[in-house]
Amino acid sequence: MADVNRGNRPLSPHLTIYRPQLTSMTSILTRIAGNALLIAALMIVWWFLAAATSEEYFNTANAFVTSWFGDLVMFFSVLGLWYHTLAGIRHLIWDNGYGLDIPTAEKLGWACLGGSVLLTLITVAVLW
Repeated sequence: MADVNRGNRPLSPHLTIYRPQLTSMTSILTRIAGNALLIAALMIVWWFLAAATSEEYFNTANAFVTSWFGDLVMFFSVLGLWYHTLAGIRHLIWDNGYGLDIPTAEKLGWACLGGSVLLTLITVAVLW
């Protein structure tokens, strides 16, 4: 039998009634950070390939990588790298069956967010 009301029902869970939780948002952010790291890796590979190609091509790539936009990409890449690392550690903890209750899971989520910002600032301060 065909469901005649199928087109009139909202999707489940619908965005209008679903309240995003910290764990779901950090999970989405982990995927975004992983994909953003790919963009930064491609920029670094381009820089290395330009260095191996010619001085003129390297100067072009180096001007881009060391520009304000390149610095911004690198800064957020470091942030993404630290966040992705801490989120991976959080998942290793969860894989061992620890921290699965809601209060602990939220504390781990905030620790990933805060820890990644703190570690990024330390990294930038040391490398500056």
